[in-house]
Amino acid sequence: MSQSPQHPRRAGHDAASSSSLVGGGRTANPPSAQSGEQGRDAAPRSRVFAWALWDWGSAAFNAVVTTFVFSTYLASSLFVDPAIVDAAGENAKDPALVRALADNASLVGGGLAIAGVLIAALAPVMGQRSDGSGRRKFWLGVNTALVVLAMAAMFFVQGAPSYLVLGAVLLAVGNVFFEFASVNYNAMLVQVSTRDNVGKISGFGWGMGYIGGIVLLAVLLLLFIQDLGVGGGRGVLGVTTDDGFNVRLAVLASAVWFALFALPVMFKVPEIPARERENRVGFLASYRVLFRTIGQLAKRSPQVLLFLLASAVFRDGLAGVFTFGAIIAAQVFGFSTTEVLYFAVAANVVAGAGTFIGGWLDDKLGAKTIIMGSLVGLVIAGTSVLFLGDGKGVFWVAGLALCLFVGPVQSASRSFLSRITPRGREGELFGLYATTGRAVSFLAPTLFAVFVAVTGDTRFGILGIVLVLLAGLLLMLPVKAKQSELV
Repeated sequence: MSQSPQHPRRAGHDAASSSSLVGGGRTANPPSAQSGEQGRDAAPRSRVFAWALWDWGSAAFNAVVTTFVFSTYLASSLFVDPAIVDAAGENAKDPALVRALADNASLVGGGLAIAGVLIAALAPVMGQRSDGSGRRKFWLGVNTALVVLAMAAMFFVQGAPSYLVLGAVLLAVGNVFFEFASVNYNAMLVQVSTRDNVGKISGFGWGMGYIGGIVLLAVLLLLFIQDLGVGGGRGVLGVTTDDGFNVRLAVLASAVWFALFALPVMFKVPEIPARERENRVGFLASYRVLFRTIGQLAKRSPQVLLFLLASAVFRDGLAGVFTFGAIIAAQVFGFSTTEVLYFAVAANVVAGAGTFIGGWLDDKLGAKTIIMGSLVGLVIAGTSVLFLGDGKGVFWVAGLALCLFVGPVQSASRSFLSRITPRGREGELFGLYATTGRAVSFLAPTLFAVFVAVTGDTRFGILGIVLVLLAGLLLMLPVKAKQSELV
């Protein structure tokens, strides 16, 4: 439901001057001003659906770019010195080829690690500055447009070693602006949900993302990727594979997909009302406000700060699963681009089912229960990849097991924070949510790159991801399942 202009929080209630926003104190605002209040009417279904369509469209970036198509494309032998490829011949286990592929994977991982540092440096104040500005939806649109442009530019990354750096840069840039867009999108959750159904609606959004991934990947397979014997090319269009043209065209089509499905939320979900804010400060001064907020959280709501830290760690592990899973499938288990996409479709079916079920259980069992159970499943499934051999069937089983638990963790984390965020402060808290996440977002890419570089084997990169997930699980243990609202 859209935010009502009734009972707006006063502009001067920043983290420094109003400890009641982050502690046990109460404001003078009546309960109807609180986020997720049971008394609020449910949002129209059309508004919820329009909001969730952004998640549907975002599969173009999450599934196609970072997970199954473009990242796998960058990890292919097209970006290895042709002399090394020719010397290896049909021997996929040739030491020189394996090392070259591992070096490329390490470079991509390094680029994403840099992106994480940039997000941690720039994202902290984005949500904070959007609260009360009346421009939350505007900035969602701007950042989404920049992601779409980065995706469109990936069309120019030809399959040759000299284009690898460009591909890695565009992948990193896309991640930066996608995270900025997500801050505003996640903050909108309270505009389309109530306390009673926030878990279900959050899960619905994530589930829509996975279903969107299934549909989009199926379309890309049919049009550009699958070898159908049409005109010597790929897909029903017979697109040539020279210089990776079919993959590049698939990514370009995905950019259009994201742009189209990002439009409904811009028309159906009302913009937040603008408020006069006494704490309107410059960009650099906004960091002082951020640090004061963190200080108040540490003093009055340490459990919330612990949740932000724990979720930051395990969400980075989830990002590692998305980003490097397809690379491991291709380099370790010998999946072709087509086989990766077949797996991607199955993975999205499983992940979507897990997310819808997890969202339903969230409102009944609590978000922490969903998070903890899913993290245990992720650690077990991820570790099994190290010990189950090289057969493709093994990866299918372990990979789908991973996918079953990924969505519920993401959805439950979003609903957990939404339940305790005061109305009018969603951008700030979800901005802090993004900030804490990206402040450690170098962990999974760095550990993946380190394990691959040290061992010379891409398989061992999964160990770095599992360690990050396990650390997040341990940090989550002391977090209370039920917390007071940050009022």
